[in-house]
Amino acid sequence: MLKPDALCGCMTLPTDDQVASLRTALDTFTRRYKLVDAGKPGKALNEVDIQTLLYVADHPSCGPTDVARFLDVAITTISSATDRLVKRGLLARHRPEGNRRAVALVLTAQGEAHVAAHSQAHGNLYRMMLERLSPEERDGFIDMITKIVYHDD
Repeated sequence: MLKPDALCGCMTLPTDDQVASLRTALDTFTRRYKLVDAGKPGKALNEVDIQTLLYVADHPSCGPTDVARFLDVAITTISSATDRLVKRGLLARHRPEGNRRAVALVLTAQGEAHVAAHSQAHGNLYRMMLERLSPEERDGFIDMITKIVYHDD
């Protein structure tokens, strides 16, 4: 039989109170910091659309399958997202010369501006969050978040 520390790689399993405290903190965190796009004019983008734009910004001329694989979603989800983003003028589809059946995704000028504004707003939020911590706490916080995010079971 496995000991609790063997199951999670830590000394003990989290208590119900710790789980409840984390839930409350993350719910508050989400409400407080997730609304960065809510104040912008026009309809806010959903998370898949935002992540699609960010991926295409970092990988110009990528295909929808690349985006779906990276986001770990169905290709139909990305097809719907690209349809919405094209209709909003943020994304364009192109057919590469060497393969007329393939689709390459690129940001439009409006899409580039949206990504830049999104990155700026989120950078400001991250700076505000980290300013509340001492330099040592910042490094520890970043280390812990990184450990949680990149822990593969």
